[in-house]
Amino acid sequence: QVQLVESGGGSVQAGGSLRLSCAASGRTFSSYGMGWFRQAPGKEREFVAAISWSGGTTLYADSVKGRFTVSRDNAKNTVYLQMNSLKPGDTAVYYCAVGRLAYTIILTRSPSDYNYWGQGTQVTVSS
Repeated sequence: QVQLVESGGGSVQAGGSLRLSCAASGRTFSSYGMGWFRQAPGKEREFVAAISWSGGTTLYADSVKGRFTVSRDNAKNTVYLQMNSLKPGDTAVYYCAVGRLAYTIILTRSPSDYNYWGQGTQVTVSS
C-alpha cells in the first residue's frame, strides 16, 4: 500500500511563490518516477510536471515551463514542486502521483500512467 500526502498549498497573490511537498510511504519510493497534476473546478485533471526515479530527467507542461521546478529527495521520500511567478490560471487542486514503472527515465503526461495518488492540496492565486 502506498500513501502520498501533499502539503504546502495556500493562497497567494499573482507573482508570488509556493513550494508543494509530497511525502511518500509504503513503497520503494526511489525506484519510481513521480508526477504532479492539477485540477481546476469544472476542468479535467491536467499534467503539470514529472521527474524520473533518479531525478535526472524532468518533464513540464508548456504552461508552467520556466516558472515551476520539480525535484525530489529520495532520502526523505519526498518530491517537491517549486512554483514561482504564479498566475490566477494556476489556481487548482494539486496532486502528486507515482509512476507505474520502476527504473525508467521515460516520463509521461497521461494520468493513466500513474497508479497511486495523493489527496491533493489547494492552491489559490488571486490577481
